Amino acid sequence: MSQVIRLIAFPGAHNLSLIAGESQGFFERRGLKVETRITPNSTVLRESLARGEFDIAQAVVDNAVAMVEGAGADVVIVMGGDTSMSELFVQPEIASATELRGRTVIVDAPNTAFALQLKKWLLLEGLVADRDYVVKAVGSTAQRVVAMRDNRDFAATMLSPPYSIIARRHGLRSLGAAADRLGPYQAAGTFALRAWATANADVIERYIAASVEALRWALAPANRAAATALLAERLSLDPEVAEGTYAMVADPQRGLVVDARFSLEGFRNSLALRAEIEGQWGGRVPDPARYYDLGYYERALAAL
Repeated sequence: MSQVIRLIAFPGAHNLSLIAGESQGFFERRGLKVETRITPNSTVLRESLARGEFDIAQAVVDNAVAMVEGAGADVVIVMGGDTSMSELFVQPEIASATELRGRTVIVDAPNTAFALQLKKWLLLEGLVADRDYVVKAVGSTAQRVVAMRDNRDFAATMLSPPYSIIARRHGLRSLGAAADRLGPYQAAGTFALRAWATANADVIERYIAASVEALRWALAPANRAAATALLAERLSLDPEVAEGTYAMVADPQRGLVVDARFSLEGFRNSLALRAEIEGQWGGRVPDPARYYDLGYYERALAAL
């Protein structure tokens, strides 16, 4: 009988290892059954994980930091995923970030993850949140691209694939990639309550091993067509958007990281963003090691 793992995640192409792992039997072969719930926003994800309703979360790992610092939850990051495929999208009449003065920008949660990237980007242009522009919480990336399409008063947001590709189809304009403007960033990753991870070390190591195997399969050139078809099916994408999405996640420089390695440099930068933008820790970056334990990952990789 398979061990059930209850997982909560955002929709998006960063879930390619999860999608491939389920469809190609990588989890099943390691005695696991992953039950996935898609979250509408970061608040639901964080609160549900803290209550023990889920075992693992797959999302931007700044959410784990927010859980530790904002809710006192003992959470540990165990695996990486990508180093930010997000871009700043604006309404088509906007030519530069300085034109966002006096406008409304939309985010998932205003105090975490890509919202901090957006605030930093605008700060570099001399714009301060709540003084020069309004920040409105709308929800996940999938919800924000629809909100931008349907309401021209929503002037900007951060989007990642496939929603960045869909945004272009709606006529929205990209002002560039966050990685180019802000540098390395540890974006999507896997985290869990530390007590659950400790008590279920074998389970979480098998989950990581299966995820890495699935990612290797999905990014292998020979499996491009099959992986693209999976993205189309699971994310309800038309073939052209699915193909563009696969091209982005398979990009060796900008896409999903080989073997879902954790980027310590990117994570330090994400902590620095939180310290600067939210004033966390008195503006000083804490020791990153308090938030992650890569021992599970290292043992999983050694077993492959």
